[in-house]
Amino acid sequence: MELEKAERTFSENQLLRDGCLWSTLANRLYYSLFHAVCVLLISEGYEVGTHKGAAIRFQQYFVKTQRFTVEEGRFYSQMQTMRENADYNCSYDVSEEEVLSRIEPTRQLIEKIKQYITNNVEPFKTRDAYGQS
Repeated sequence: MELEKAERTFSENQLLRDGCLWSTLANRLYYSLFHAVCVLLISEGYEVGTHKGAAIRFQQYFVKTQRFTVEEGRFYSQMQTMRENADYNCSYDVSEEEVLSRIEPTRQLIEKIKQYITNNVEPFKTRDAYGQS
């Protein structure tokens, strides 16, 4: 299941910290969040096709409805941007401080998503890209 994948991906952070692999750590932190957000969206019947689509739907269906905070939505977007820069921008290097400061907030958001799913998810229903059942 995708939520287990989120947890496994997050658990890689210690090994990457030990190796001072900051760009790779940024990548894995983002992907742990991405997998958790995908589970959240899918559990409420929303389709997930792309990273951008997941971010848009998270904002639309969970942040704008105040089930998650604006800060949490912003953090997810910042993690996506950091990962993209680390992976694709040749002139960008993720600093140790930058990535280490994001480990705990990443863990907290994954935990909040897990808690939300545990407490709020109804039986699966399929919705289209516009949120219609």
